Amino acid sequence: MVLGVASLPAARAAAFDLDEVAGQARKLAAEPYQDPRGQVPDWLLKITYDQWRDIRFRPERALWHDHRSAFRVQFFHPGLYYDRTVKVNVVKADGVHPVPFSPSWFDYGKNDFASKVPQGLGYAGFRIHYPIKTRDYYDEVIVFLGASYFRSVGKDQVFGLSARGIAIDTAESRGEEFPWFKEFWLVTPPPNAKEVTLYALLDSPSLTGAYRFAVGPGDQTVVNVDCRLFLRKEVRKLGIAPLNSMFFHGENTVRTFSDFRPESHDSDGALITFATGEWLWRPLDNPRTLHVSAFQTENPKGFGLLQRDRDFDHYQDLETQAERRPSAWVVPRQDWGAGRIEVVEIPTNGDVNDNVVAYWVPEKPAKPGEPMAFSYSLSWYDDDPTRPPGGRAVATRRDNGTAKDAQRFVIDFAGGKLGTIPTDRVVRGVVTVVGGEDAGELLDQQVVSNPFGHGWRLSFQVRPKKREPLELRAFLDEGGEARTETWSYVILP
Repeated sequence: MVLGVASLPAARAAAFDLDEVAGQARKLAAEPYQDPRGQVPDWLLKITYDQWRDIRFRPERALWHDHRSAFRVQFFHPGLYYDRTVKVNVVKADGVHPVPFSPSWFDYGKNDFASKVPQGLGYAGFRIHYPIKTRDYYDEVIVFLGASYFRSVGKDQVFGLSARGIAIDTAESRGEEFPWFKEFWLVTPPPNAKEVTLYALLDSPSLTGAYRFAVGPGDQTVVNVDCRLFLRKEVRKLGIAPLNSMFFHGENTVRTFSDFRPESHDSDGALITFATGEWLWRPLDNPRTLHVSAFQTENPKGFGLLQRDRDFDHYQDLETQAERRPSAWVVPRQDWGAGRIEVVEIPTNGDVNDNVVAYWVPEKPAKPGEPMAFSYSLSWYDDDPTRPPGGRAVATRRDNGTAKDAQRFVIDFAGGKLGTIPTDRVVRGVVTVVGGEDAGELLDQQVVSNPFGHGWRLSFQVRPKKREPLELRAFLDEGGEARTETWSYVILP
């Protein structure tokens, strides 16, 4: 690939690191925000999805195509939803070079507007390829496209949920702000490298940020993230390591619509592990109104949005392959202090848009003039028996039960040591109604062995006593020892 002539000198390139980007972010935060919209011709924003999809980057033009590295980078064309361009640079031993844009590097398919595209338009984003399945095929392993969104996959997965650089004022009444990565630096990997590093500069009306991403593709693709944030003005809520997903309906949904698919979602639950060692599972749902769950904690050990159900028969969707969608798991690489993990569920009448968000909110307010730094790893995977290490809730079902004004829950637990417990042993369900008897009445409950799921089934009924959200928690106990994670649920009025 022939790159632009402008570059940083080799000495500066060799020293290029997060400090370099942080310096730019700090300087940018001291300047008024510049709205990037208007960079892409209006006619290009009016093309159809099929037209935009028909524009494909030519693989022979991929960055590092002629390099001995196993990594390749292909780029996305602006247009349709992507109304701004990003600047992309490559860091090499001889300097930092901008990656130029040319319409000739794209195949426009059946479209007839290639000649109208400006020569120096710029890219909407990019994707990194690496052979994680076979040596001969360069799989798409991570994508940076749109605002501060990125998404990844491990081996044998298809793309599903996304991550973002930062979330600002999510679920706040004044509306959410969506920062964007305006510039990237891709570091040329050495031969035989198993990891690739890139840097990004983030911008928005409220803040700027410097990011470092170290991407290690594999059975689980792990992305180590370091970020530094600089505020232009105060924000109400800052969401760190945000994850976005979709939940239309599942086995726990009370359906009021018709759909041939038994379930439709990219994630079916949120998992959290606390510093105390407790693991908590919150099944997702599609509520009638916006719902935000907050889990107060200090120095969380991890959280994520998971797709636990891997049975095609539970989805029956040949196109989306929901059973192959990845889970995403965040692990802080430093103490994050006091704060809360929020899980936001937004009503939806379809499976097109994301309607679930999870992130960490620091207790200490973010303020201009006080930079913030966070480091974490983000794993993309299909299943991991260590998350959690014990038994887990593998299915949550509910109906109106047999008691007046009550709801019945049927929860299947499996994994860990549950499959080895003799069926004649006493396994006890420990069910808690948060708020006690004033909030709700716990009715009949029982635990029975489930030979079909190689685990145990907990069922109970509960009658809410107030017209307000009722939180429930439950786990299985055997011989005075907790054998499962804590199942958590909220009944909404």
